[in-house]
Amino acid sequence: MALVATLRLLRPKHWLKSAFVLVGPLYALGDPSRQLSPKDALIPALFAAIAFALASSACYIVNDLMDVESDRLHPRKCKRPIASGEVSTKAAGLIAVALAGLAAGSCAFIGLPAMWWVAGIVAIYTVNVVSYSVRLKHMVIADVVSLSGGFVLRVLGGCAAAGVSPSTWLLNCTLFFAMFLAFGKRLGERRTVEDAGAIRAVQAKYTDELLRMATVVTGVALMVTYAGYVESRHSDYTKALPGLEAGFNMLWFTTIPAVYGILRSIVLLETGKYDDPTEILSRDLPMQISATVFCILTMVPWVMNLSAS
Repeated sequence: MALVATLRLLRPKHWLKSAFVLVGPLYALGDPSRQLSPKDALIPALFAAIAFALASSACYIVNDLMDVESDRLHPRKCKRPIASGEVSTKAAGLIAVALAGLAAGSCAFIGLPAMWWVAGIVAIYTVNVVSYSVRLKHMVIADVVSLSGGFVLRVLGGCAAAGVSPSTWLLNCTLFFAMFLAFGKRLGERRTVEDAGAIRAVQAKYTDELLRMATVVTGVALMVTYAGYVESRHSDYTKALPGLEAGFNMLWFTTIPAVYGILRSIVLLETGKYDDPTEILSRDLPMQISATVFCILTMVPWVMNLSAS
């Protein structure tokens, strides 16, 4: 039972967020203008993803230690290992220190000089998360900017590990996507919890109208930014159609499931069916289908470019 509680303390399901570390290298592999082998790009990025996952678990523990009293008032968070008493505060602190050390050790498997860049970005990420736990989570807008910055730092860490330059489009899409998730989570909480301010103090400073507007604005910004990215890659992903001289940007098809997923998330959060956009992806079948279709449609032109090179 103690082992299960310890594993829950690490929140391994949130390690999926480290997938953002792989986004830059994966897009670079699909770019025909780059001469990048999968081994050189993905292996260092995988170690960077492990470092971010371990560092994030350490930061989650620190956050749980600081929020233990408010978590006990939350209908779901009260079951967390520290809030429920399954793991003592002393043991949790020691685990957090060990995880931070393992995160630093993971960076050692990345070749020089990228190792130092990744280690530095992971350190900045850790400072940002701790700053969020200490102060920024109580500040309107700053809380969302801090959370979004964590996703951007993951992307930067993956690009540094693989030795690729992150495009402005990639960073903008990551920023708006993360802001959409953060604002959406706050909106969802207000729709599903009677007193949202009791479980998240900053909720007392937000309003329903502000959160609804911010969620929609960041969702639209994400759609427009991604559409701009697709347009910017017209020459790279345009393929000739059978029997015709004209070509078509194959990456455009990915905008359909992307737009559907964003708009469906807004509907589900507004109606209070879920209180967290990430929960939607893990439990909502139409959203899972949309994400799967998006990944498949993204990989098709990549594979076509790789096979042609």
